[in-house]
Amino acid sequence: MSKNKFSLVSRGLRYKLKISFYLMSILPILLCIYLVSNYILPQEGYKLDMTISTLIAIVLITIFISLIGLFIIKEIFDRIVSITSGTKLIASGDFSHRFKVEHADEVGVLGDTLNHLTTHIRSNMEELKSYSEKTTEINLEIRERVVVLSSLLQISSLISQGAKLDEILNLTVEKVRLLAKSDAAYLLFKEERQDNLYMKASAGIDTGYLIKMNIESEESLFNKLIKEGKPLILDKDNVLPENMAVDFYEKFGAKNSLALPVILDEKVIAIVGICNRRESFSYRKEDLGLLDIFTKQIAIAIENDTLTRRVEKLEIKDALTGLYNEAFIRSRLQEEIKRAITYQRPCSFMLLDVDNFKIYVRNFGSAQSEAVLKKIAYLIRDSVTEIDRVGRISDDVFAILLPEKNKRRAQDIAEDIRKKIEFAFSEEADINKRITVSGGVSENPLDGIVAEELISKAQELVDLAKKKGRNRIVVFKEPHV
Repeated sequence: MSKNKFSLVSRGLRYKLKISFYLMSILPILLCIYLVSNYILPQEGYKLDMTISTLIAIVLITIFISLIGLFIIKEIFDRIVSITSGTKLIASGDFSHRFKVEHADEVGVLGDTLNHLTTHIRSNMEELKSYSEKTTEINLEIRERVVVLSSLLQISSLISQGAKLDEILNLTVEKVRLLAKSDAAYLLFKEERQDNLYMKASAGIDTGYLIKMNIESEESLFNKLIKEGKPLILDKDNVLPENMAVDFYEKFGAKNSLALPVILDEKVIAIVGICNRRESFSYRKEDLGLLDIFTKQIAIAIENDTLTRRVEKLEIKDALTGLYNEAFIRSRLQEEIKRAITYQRPCSFMLLDVDNFKIYVRNFGSAQSEAVLKKIAYLIRDSVTEIDRVGRISDDVFAILLPEKNKRRAQDIAEDIRKKIEFAFSEEADINKRITVSGGVSENPLDGIVAEELISKAQELVDLAKKKGRNRIVVFKEPHV
């Protein structure tokens, strides 16, 4: 309240209320008593000489004094109501509200305190918002790391299961694309004895054109990466010269890229990278670290595939039957043909195909089927000499290499084996378990002078035996057949 209101500005509410009480009750009562005692009930000897105008003036003064007290109380309550309304706004979440502090009384102190409290709450809310944003970022990073970890486990599982290399590489590139919210990912393989690169796998929307990409050795974009094994980073902080930037965009359809070499035996064998089309984009150190993990997975997959192929070349035995495998039989047959041609000696080749074996597997399961194959393998191996070679070249097909034996001699051996197998399973109570074989015999040079020709001819005769009713050996193709 200003000075023209009896200088109550610096006074407290208790003092103001006391003044209001005096003005509205005590002083009017005292005036009434004074009027009654002096004028309405005058003592004897006095005259009632008070005029009507004087009485009216006194009453008006009394009313005026009471109104002043009422105004003081109203001003106090208006400020309290204002504080209450403001408090409701703050409680509803409007922390920008400010209380006007015009007086230094209790209501003014309360308003000033609420202003300080609101400022503190607003500051805390902004800090909490900042923490919330940081927490969201951390949660996104954690989620990204979990996705990456899950992807790595999935890739590792494929590698451990011996999946095909192309399957592993395609999955890896798909998972790599998830890094840094990339639009595309690519895997470039380096051609042997050259620095040229060709696209092995790609992932992303509308990236089918990438699979046909070839990068010549004279193009310097990946030269440093190939020669020095260092990462390629293209973003707003690492800008290419104008001509190279245009060339990269034309090839990859992207402005930013992060690529790392895949190193095996201290040589760069491939390049894996991610790219996007965003403006003002920068790759983080974490993106580089995660991409490096994927490059190591790719290196492991390629190395495993190389070792597997080497082992397959070294392996010569079938795991189930202990007989020679297809690769060995083909290689050894070619060697025997060369020797037979050189020394003008006969060399025969025989195929035996188990009749209706797929039906047997379907009816009796894989365990019993494997037992049948092992038994047949034993019977065949027991029927040939030490210089002969017996192999299993597919699920139900057996091959026998017969050096120094012509087709007639090979036919006798084939018939002997067929009869042994038929007899061995003839006592089965279930007719569906009675196993027989159909066979075909070819000879060098009558039916061919290379391994593929003898194998093809023998297979042709096996097919003919099947058509004739199975459980038979065919040596020659009759002209009318």
